Parts: sequence; structure tokens; C-alpha cells
Amino acid sequence: MSLDKKAFKAFAKNNMIALIVAAVGLAASCAVLAGRAGVESRDKSYDIVLDYQETEDMAKQDGVDVSVWLARFKDMGISKVGLAEESLKSLQEGERLPVSAEVMGLLTQEAAWREDYPEAWIESIQAEGFDKYDLMVEMRSREAYDFVVSGLLGRYGEDRVRVFRDGGGGYALLDGTPQMTLYTPKYKEQNSKGGGFLELIDIADSKLAYLSLGLLPEKVEAIQGLGMEIVPRTASYNTWNDSVYARAVLEDYGKNGIYAAPGSYMIAGGEGVPGYDDGIGIIEGYLEEKGVTLGLIEDTTQLQNIMQSGILELNQRGSATVRVFSVWNYIQNRYQYYGYEGAKEIENTLFRAVAERNIRVIYYKPIRELKDLHTYVTDVDEYREMFASLEERLGEHGFSFGQASVMEPYRAPFAAKLLIAFGCAASGALLLGLLLPLPGRVRKALPALGALCVLASFWVAPNTTELVASLMNALIFACLSVMAYTRLAWGCAAAGATGAPPPLGKALGAGAVTLVAALLIALAGGAMTAAPLSSVSYMLEIDIFRGVKLAQILPIAFFAVAYLACFGLGGRRRLGHLEFGDVKALMNTSIKVWMALLAALFAAGGAYYIMRTGHESVDVSGAEMLFRNTLEELLLARPRTKEFLFGFPCIMLMIYAAFRRMSFWTVIFGFCGVIGVTSVVNTFMHIRTPLYLGFARTGYSVILGLIAGVVAVLVFHALCMAYRSLSASLRRAAP
Repeated sequence: MSLDKKAFKAFAKNNMIALIVAAVGLAASCAVLAGRAGVESRDKSYDIVLDYQETEDMAKQDGVDVSVWLARFKDMGISKVGLAEESLKSLQEGERLPVSAEVMGLLTQEAAWREDYPEAWIESIQAEGFDKYDLMVEMRSREAYDFVVSGLLGRYGEDRVRVFRDGGGGYALLDGTPQMTLYTPKYKEQNSKGGGFLELIDIADSKLAYLSLGLLPEKVEAIQGLGMEIVPRTASYNTWNDSVYARAVLEDYGKNGIYAAPGSYMIAGGEGVPGYDDGIGIIEGYLEEKGVTLGLIEDTTQLQNIMQSGILELNQRGSATVRVFSVWNYIQNRYQYYGYEGAKEIENTLFRAVAERNIRVIYYKPIRELKDLHTYVTDVDEYREMFASLEERLGEHGFSFGQASVMEPYRAPFAAKLLIAFGCAASGALLLGLLLPLPGRVRKALPALGALCVLASFWVAPNTTELVASLMNALIFACLSVMAYTRLAWGCAAAGATGAPPPLGKALGAGAVTLVAALLIALAGGAMTAAPLSSVSYMLEIDIFRGVKLAQILPIAFFAVAYLACFGLGGRRRLGHLEFGDVKALMNTSIKVWMALLAALFAAGGAYYIMRTGHESVDVSGAEMLFRNTLEELLLARPRTKEFLFGFPCIMLMIYAAFRRMSFWTVIFGFCGVIGVTSVVNTFMHIRTPLYLGFARTGYSVILGLIAGVVAVLVFHALCMAYRSLSASLRRAAP
């Protein structure tokens, strides 16, 4: 079924140096991954922070006080509540304090706008000057005036805020700039004939209306009165975010008893951490002193994080950091989604966030109806069942609900990275040796030359080199895997050419052995790809591997080269290396219509495949999601459907087709099989996914893929026999 032992011995002898160096690189990768697995095994606790504002909105809809729902969530084990600081915008939209704010550019469009304000106030702002970017604030009660003015002057200073008291209320003017102003999209005014006249952009609002003013005492009391902790959501905006502002914010935290005990989280809002205009010194010291953990909010696409100013610097300086999953509105609305009766799909989303993406804090917002996106689900049992089921499922993976664990600092040692890069260069030499008829001296010299290039690259650009080495490992080992099963398929074709096709059982056995051999090579590539980047910055997705799609596309193209090297053009020569004559003949081949149609079909399929690899390109059908979710609940890790239902069976089908000298189907199944081996490598390119899940996922895929492959071969064999029988009958019936 394959190359004989003599050929294997010759290959090992001719490439002994490269094989040894590659093995050393693989051993170094395994050592690094073992250390990373230990770090991941100790990072096994998650927490939930409840959003106050949406809980209050749900309580109003339910006709009860917010404290009722806060108490219910506390009974479910949730002890922390995310409370946003008030802003002029939130006060204006709320009911507690009578406050309004408007940009001067909009306010002054009314000819008699001055008549709405006290004459002394108008004279004051005209004397000192104002422009269209400033923000006018009106406070219509003593309580509103005291709260707003205290926040504005204490945090932003008299040089940027002018105030005027008028009876029980008063006014304020904030010094705005074009950078702080919000604008409408560009639009055109038209004449009576529909022709364009002017292209315009209007002022719509100002960021100044969103400046943090502090926490409302009654909200603080509502939360703390139940014994729950406040996680403040302070929104800080560039140029209004200096050390004076930061000290005022932190002083307010102290007055309200926030962060009185270690173990809570800071989940920054707005554009940066407090005080960033003057650096991170103040907030860094505060986090360390209070034992507060910094939150990294995952992006809506579930790829990387929302990196406000100062977040990266604090992480690099050693501040304790956890990933935060915010229940965005599109997730809130997944009630009775995919045909589920309740909030099962929301639970699935939360489960995957914690188990698969190193999320340790869930910023939770109540469920909304899918049929009415503005209506909350107020059945308390839905929440109890969801959180209880989530805790049980995560418990099966070793997670506990409580204070969120912080991942220990970890980074692959430089010596290990160097050995892995040497292994990468040696593996590249092996691949070249399989493709080209290289002299023995060249084969021996290539690993040494590769090692010299690695040393020089690390000397010049060490960070770039580790990224390139990881990407090259992904590409090279995927191609080695493709070359392995293609060569083994050639051996089967050669065996099938010597006589009658072998028994079906032998073809199944050969297909299974070929699949396992190819996957072991791909798995080695996955290990060598993941190891150099196994650091906290990648596990928390502060950095991400950006070569995933490239590592999926190039091996597919490489299959054509591997097939040509093994089979030759048309499969009419013995196993050898890539020859110029075959390449030349291929380039001169006449393109037939069926070839063009087949190429177009493959191109469309390839484009769809690549688009399916992201979260933002192609939606997955409801039926497929239900199938995935079922596997996720039944197994430790959900195997990838493109592996066990498509790529792996195709490798076994390729072996069957090769045995029977079915050249067309050998090529087709070989191309499709590439998806399976690249997917295995791809699993380990997602560094945020814990290692045990990657190995479990691949193990399940192998087992299910072997079963699916056997079924696929049996069905294909039956179809081939039926086709041959029908063809024979038609020939006999022909006149």
C-alpha cells in the first residue's frame, strides 16, 4: 500500500540531520506546551458582573423596584454589579435629576435663544467668549446643580467649565473642541430638479455630554444595601482625562466604599483608563494597592479586545488582567433562538466564552425577547436555570464560579524558541528534499544553512522571527502532511496497477493508516506552531496570530505540486520528484470546458471555505448550529465538522480511488483532504483556546473521521459497483 521499507530507510539516511533537528524542535515545543498547560490548568475560576442600568430597565418593565431583581440575582450567586457613572446624557435621559445639555452650534440656530437664559449669564459667556463646539448645560434643581457642578469642577477644573447659579438651579458652559464634537454623516442638499447643490456635515452632539460626573448616591445605596459590590464603569475621554481627573475619580471610589477589599475588577469605559492623558502611573499604583484586576473587554466579533488607551501599557507593566465577555445586544436577543424553548443559546454563548476563549468575567445583561428586541424576559426561573446549567457544564471542565482567576505570567523561553525555529528550518529542508532531486551534500547542508539564517534573523528582529517561525511551521507541516498522504496514495496506485484491485478491507485499512500518519504530522505542526507564541499576551488575545487564512490557502495550492511530483502528469511515471518536463507539459495543456467549470467550482468552494473560518463573514445555519451544540454538550470538546465529516473521509476515499487507479477521483479527494490536515494545524493557531480542548477536539475528530471515512468508502464503493454494473448492462444491450 505504500513505499517499501527500503525507500523509508533511504529517506531517513539521506535526511538524518534534518530529521534529528526537527525532532529536537518538536521536543522543545512539547516542553513549552507542557508549561503552558500547567498555567491554563490553574486558571479555572470565572465571575459574573451584572449590569445595573439594564437590570433597572427590566425592573421598571416588570413593575417592581430594581432592588427586587438585584436581590434575585444575588440569590443566584451574583455578587457584583457594574454601575456606570452618570453623565449629562444619562441625566438628561433619566428621571432623577432635571438636567439638559445642548451644543452651542445647535442652540444658536434659534434666533431668540438668548431669551431663554438669565441676562447676567448671557452677558458673562459673551464677555468671555464661546464657540459652536461648546456645550450649554441647564440644571433645574438645587440637587441637580450640586451634583453636576461638583462633578464638573472637581474633575475638569474651572479653566474648562464656567458655572452660574440661578435660584435653585443654574447653568454651566463646557469648553468644547472640534475633536470632542460629534457630527452627522456627510449629505447633500438638492435643488428643485434633484441636482446636488451643497455637500454638508452638521453638528449632532458632543462627547462632552458623556463625561463622567460620578455615581448617584441612591444607586450606590440600592446595591450596597443588599451586600453586593459595585464595579464602577467610569468613561474617560482623551484630553479630559488628566491626573486631576483621575485623583477625583479614585477619591469618589473611596467615599463610596468601592474597592474597599481586594478582588474586584476595573472595567474601563470611554477611550482610556482614568488619568491616561498624564500617563498610567496613578492608575497603575491604585490597581496594585487595592488588589484590583484590570478587565479586557472582548470585541463584538469575538476576536481580540477593545483596547482603550492605557490597557496595553498596564498589562505590559504587570497589572493583573482578565478577559471580559460583554453580553452584547445581539446576544441578549438569543432567547428561544435556533428553536430552543428558553435561553439555551445564550447559555451556549457564555459557555464557549469561558471554556474556549479564556474569558474569566462575564458582564451580564438581562435577556430580551427575540420577537420583540425591546422587551425583557422577566421569568426569574429562566435566569436560574441558565446560570445553574452554565455552572454545571463549566464544572465538568474544572471551572468554579467565584472570584475570577488571573492567568500567571508565562512566555516560551528564548532557548526553546531558537530550537523550534531550527526545527522549522530543518522541516523546510525535508520538504524541499521530497520535492526536488537534491544531491546528498545539499541535503546535509540545508539544515545548517537554515540554522544560520535563523540565528541572523533572531539577531536582527527577534519578535518578527518568532511570528514568522510559527507561520512557517504551520505552512511547512501542513504541506508535509499533504505530501505524506499523496506519496502513500501513489504507493497504493502502484500496488493497484500490478494486478486486480485489493480487497475492500485492505483499502479501508490503508486509508485509516494513511489518515493517522497524515494527522500525526499535522499535529506535530500544530505543536510547533503554537509553542513559540504560548504567552499570556496571545492567550488573552492582546496579540493574535494573523496568518490563519494564509496557512489554510497555501497547502491547498501545494497539493497540486505534491501530486505532480508523486504521480507525474497523468500519473504515467514512477514515484520521483518534481520535474521540469511535467511542469512544462502542464503549462501547455489545452484547457477544456469541463476543466474551467471544475476550476470555477473549486474556486467558489474555496472562497466559501475561507469565509467560513471567521466570525464576521458567513452566518452558520440554524441546523448546523444545533448539531454543533449537541456535540458540544455530549463531548468534552466539539470536533470540527469540516474535519471528521469532510476532510478526513476524503483522505480515505483518495486511498480507495488510488488503489483502483481512478485518477480523477484521486485528485478530487486529495484536494478536499487538505482541508482536514490544515484544520488540525489551524486548531492550535488559536492560542486563546486551551490546549486540552485542542487535543481533545482533534482526538474526537480522528475517531469520528475514521468512522465517517469507512462509511464514505463503503458508499462510494457501492456506487462504483452499481455504475460498473449499469455500464456493462448498457453495453450488452447496445446493438
